[in-house]
Amino acid sequence: MAGPRTPPYYSPTYKPNAANFPSSPYSIRINVYTLAIAITFLCSITYLFGRGSISTSPVSNVAATIPCIPLKITSTAAASNNSKLSSSSSSSSTSSQLDFSANQGDDEGEGVAPDDSVKVYPACDIKYSEYTPCEDPQRSLKFKRDRLIYRERHCPDKSQLLKCRIPAPYGYKKPFKWPKSRDLAWYANVPHKELTVEKAVQNWIRKEGDKFRFPGGGTMFPNGADAYVDDIDKLINLKDGSIRTAIDTGCGVASWGAYLLSRDILAMSFAPRDTHEAQVQFALERGVPALIGVLASKRLPYPSRAFDMAHCSRCLIPWDQYDGEYLMEVDRVLRPGGYWILSGPPIRWRKYWKGWERTRDDLNGEQTRIEEVAKKLCWKKFVEKDDIAIWQKPYNHFQCKQQKNKLMCPAQDTDKAWYTELSTCITPLPQVSSEEEVAGGQLEKWPKRLHAIPPRISSGTVNGVTAESFEKDSQLWQKRVSYYKSVDNKLNQPGRYRNLLDMNAYLGGFAASWVDDPVWVMNVVPVEAEVNTLGVIYERGLVGTYQNWCEAMSTYPRTYDLIHADSIFTMYKDRCEMEDILLEMDRILRPEGSVIIREDVDILVEVKKIADGLKWDTLIVDHEDGPMEREKLLFAVKSYWTAPATQDSNNTSTNPRMF
Repeated sequence: MAGPRTPPYYSPTYKPNAANFPSSPYSIRINVYTLAIAITFLCSITYLFGRGSISTSPVSNVAATIPCIPLKITSTAAASNNSKLSSSSSSSSTSSQLDFSANQGDDEGEGVAPDDSVKVYPACDIKYSEYTPCEDPQRSLKFKRDRLIYRERHCPDKSQLLKCRIPAPYGYKKPFKWPKSRDLAWYANVPHKELTVEKAVQNWIRKEGDKFRFPGGGTMFPNGADAYVDDIDKLINLKDGSIRTAIDTGCGVASWGAYLLSRDILAMSFAPRDTHEAQVQFALERGVPALIGVLASKRLPYPSRAFDMAHCSRCLIPWDQYDGEYLMEVDRVLRPGGYWILSGPPIRWRKYWKGWERTRDDLNGEQTRIEEVAKKLCWKKFVEKDDIAIWQKPYNHFQCKQQKNKLMCPAQDTDKAWYTELSTCITPLPQVSSEEEVAGGQLEKWPKRLHAIPPRISSGTVNGVTAESFEKDSQLWQKRVSYYKSVDNKLNQPGRYRNLLDMNAYLGGFAASWVDDPVWVMNVVPVEAEVNTLGVIYERGLVGTYQNWCEAMSTYPRTYDLIHADSIFTMYKDRCEMEDILLEMDRILRPEGSVIIREDVDILVEVKKIADGLKWDTLIVDHEDGPMEREKLLFAVKSYWTAPATQDSNNTSTNPRMF
């Protein structure tokens, strides 16, 4: 999807500037002088006629809502590779940008902001390079180890929040482009050798010079993840589009999810932050969807009926314990007719019991208890062949309710999954009138699923959303993403971005508009949103999670290449501090990653001040519908910088900038 101009040559110091933005009737910078004259004229007329309204035209109405302010074109100078922290607020190339803020004039009467108007955020200590605030290993020690509760989310309170920028490790490089990133990652980006030793026999990961290589090995797929996925494909059809979304519990370095992507299946991989150092971080470096997470005492942060397939390969989750509570949670997030795949203990225990260093009776008892829980859930054993066993969830509870009525959960919100306690009961499926009907509605096969009306909407269960409004929303986001790409040509560069985050996804329209690009989008539905739409997003064949943006996300620093935030600061006004949300965005954004923020102009002015203090290169532009819209857009690029070199640094980069 090439833009109207040839994208500029990419370099570590590249940032948006006037030459990189094609002419557009909507660009504020293109219209700045016209706008300045218009506002000056309106201010003069208002002064002459007093405060009374002199016109009811749209122009004067809009002008009345935006104060008459001095417009200033500012420019930022190039930053030296060796710049120090005290001088790092300089940008990496020249860029003119429009400043909406009303500044006090200096002695010469110019509208120039004072030097101390922007709070500059310092760099954090290098020890925070991999800081995950809500899964901090030190804080977790204060909580119970029973059922791995200490590895759940435990966020810092307000007084413990960091007010500094998380540094990238010395020598950090831009990740390899997809699909090369599936097999390779830079050692400097995730400087951990532990898994290369601990999992050497299983062939998870190898260090080769300044790079890691992911051969695709695993405990239960000695011939590689690709061959393992082929084995599953022989048992259930992975090619006809009926299986699109999957969840991998205890994912390791996410090789299963990585090789499903070539089959157009999008897997959400998760694993705890535990002794297998940085496994989720490796997954994200590879360009595979992943989150830090654990099955312990809380529901997984996904809606009911989200996934076509769930998978556990030697994931060490005690499925047979706690009255089957963990399998009941898998049942909640599995779609009607969905599959649960289990390989590793206790499957095929007769062959492997000695190698697993467990007794036959122990393994046989575990499998028997798993089978019993599956029967309670009304699952049927679909197949067990060699190292793989597969169960299938029923398409409805028409028969199951009659047989297992006592085990059904009482009436509840089955999609509620943010700090929601697990329960030992079966999540009921929507009512059906016959055994042949699919509970909740039949989904289209992929790729038709993306644009078909989701069953949750067609059935009227999503408050305020109709088939018509869904289609309008899809068209709106196609227009908006097209506009984004016309403003910033980097968005047209194949492979420039891979991991995308939409902080307020609503119906997933932003993500759907990127479907032809080699990217994936983590669609977040804030728990404060008026309507819970994450189930709709999954019914479109997309993936996402719940999140409260007053807290940190369950992911590592430098996860995303591009972050999109639509009305986030309006939503969280008076809930938490704007700077804390922006600091979290900075934490999870890669060096030289991009940000697009949509907000009312007054809010965007405040956002820009903080973004400047984070040393982002920023540019405010008009709404896609023109300058009369109060909503504006801020395009930003995070500057490249790293922690200083240490004695242990493996310098794989040429002169990285250290702030």
